Amino acid sequence: MKPRHKRLAIIGGVVASVAVAAGLVLNAFQSNLVFFFSPSQVVAKEAPTAKTFRLGGMVKEGSVKRNGTEVQFAVTDTAQTINVKYVGILPDLFKEGKGVVAQGQLQSDGLFVAREVLAKHDENYMPPEAAEALKQAKKTNDKIANTVSPGAPQ
Repeated sequence: MKPRHKRLAIIGGVVASVAVAAGLVLNAFQSNLVFFFSPSQVVAKEAPTAKTFRLGGMVKEGSVKRNGTEVQFAVTDTAQTINVKYVGILPDLFKEGKGVVAQGQLQSDGLFVAREVLAKHDENYMPPEAAEALKQAKKTNDKIANTVSPGAPQ
């Protein structure tokens, strides 16, 4: 084998190795990718069923029900509400009326089963996705309120 062919074989082997490594890394990244959805997006069926995603919003007042380590609560963006079930210990900062992000899967009956619940870490912080979802829901609520004029027959 000529030196030229040896160099081409080595370069080809290196390129193939890099391509395989890149493919494995991208595959691992794709399988661990988790998207964020608001309750309004979930109700609009934009969120996947039977796939893991993050649901974010505010814990609805009066919705928290505890039974040992099983907790059921509702997450709202002021426009829509999604019921969540979680088994485990909640973060210390988890409270009604506060921001929350739950990671899990949406069941066919509409119940979101969370595997992880994250609460905001101080009184001023909210995940950017959750803050944006709340702003969008407020805009939608305002538009709906403005289209129905008071005193008009319905």
